[in-house]
Amino acid sequence: MEIKINDLGSIREAARQFITQIGEHKVFAFYGSMGAGKTTFVKAICEELGVDDVITSPTFAIINEYHAEKGVIYHFDFYRIKKLEEVYDMGYEDYFYSGALCFIEWPELIEELLPEDAVKVSITEDADGSRTVKL
Repeated sequence: MEIKINDLGSIREAARQFITQIGEHKVFAFYGSMGAGKTTFVKAICEELGVDDVITSPTFAIINEYHAEKGVIYHFDFYRIKKLEEVYDMGYEDYFYSGALCFIEWPELIEELLPEDAVKVSITEDADGSRTVKL
């Protein structure tokens, strides 16, 4: 499936479209270059899911936990991970296999640890500045 984000004004609609595709899946791996809009899109998804907390990039914390109407959401950013041992030490299994929604940025750095049923989501910036989300 492809979702087009023409501008920031249409990101919430794109997030609603994404949510209709979640189904029973829990772990989503967001691929995209720096500045592609991964964090902004995850923020819109969380807002559409009813998160009232301040939603920020977990670049320095590695993980942020949000509370939504339908449960907990974990938002990861593995950009600063240097070794897989860091991910083992944080107890990634407790999050990835918790049954909670997990949104992962920079999953290519921990790809071998992703659950088999993780949904790969790519976000690319198009020539006109819009974004294309593929899952």
